[in-house]
Formats: sequence, C-alpha cells, structure tokens
Amino acid sequence: MEKSNMVQEEKFGEKDFQTIIGNLLRYGVWISLSVAFLGGIVYLLHNGNQIEDYSVFKENDRNIFEVIAAIYNGAIQGNGESLIFTGIIFLFLTPVLRVLLSLFSFLLEKDYLYVCITLIVIMIIITSISFGFSH
Repeated sequence: MEKSNMVQEEKFGEKDFQTIIGNLLRYGVWISLSVAFLGGIVYLLHNGNQIEDYSVFKENDRNIFEVIAAIYNGAIQGNGESLIFTGIIFLFLTPVLRVLLSLFSFLLEKDYLYVCITLIVIMIIITSISFGFSH
C-alpha cells in the first residue's frame, strides 16, 4: 500500500511540474508579445512621421552587455524601440527558462542521463550567445 502512495505522489509532482513548464511557455509568449506590441505602439506614436533611410547600413559594433544595458535603460525610459527589443528578449528567454526548469526537474527525478543532455544544451546556448555577438 505504501508503494502505491509513493508512486501516486511522484506522478502528481511530475504532472504538476509539467503544468508549471507549460504555463511558463504560454505566459512567456503572451508577455513577450504584449511588451513588443506596447513598444510598437509607443514607437509609432513618437516616430510615426519619420522616414527611415535604408540606403545606408549602420553596423552595431557593441558587445552583448552594452546592448542589453542600452535596451534596459531605454525600456525604463519608455523608449518604444527598446520595449520592442525587450519583448524579443523575453521571447528568447522563454525556451531558455524551460530548459533550466527541465534541468531542475531531471535533478529532482535523479535522471542523470537527461541532466547531462540538458547541461550540454545549456552549454550550446551559452556558446552560441557568446560567439554570436563577437566579431
């Protein structure tokens, strides 16, 4: 009788954890879309009459920390372009947070094969972010 109770508790915890991950993905996408949409409205209200010159390419040669700091400062000030980028960053971070939550889930389940696989995925993400912004 005790074994069946333990199995039911583990399944409930696993199902509850999957619900948390599903909600993270759902709400992460909605929050990122809302922030980006709000940023688009603010951007159009302040810059709707300007004509953009696409004949000149402006390269942004800054590292990722400078870019994130500029986006953060602009979003705090209510800059529409920075709010759009904040929404994009939220959209990017949603599946990354899902991978991190999966890592904790696998650690709690003591499934060390999937812990190693998840750590490899996290290392790939970190490497791609690090080298994606370098020249």
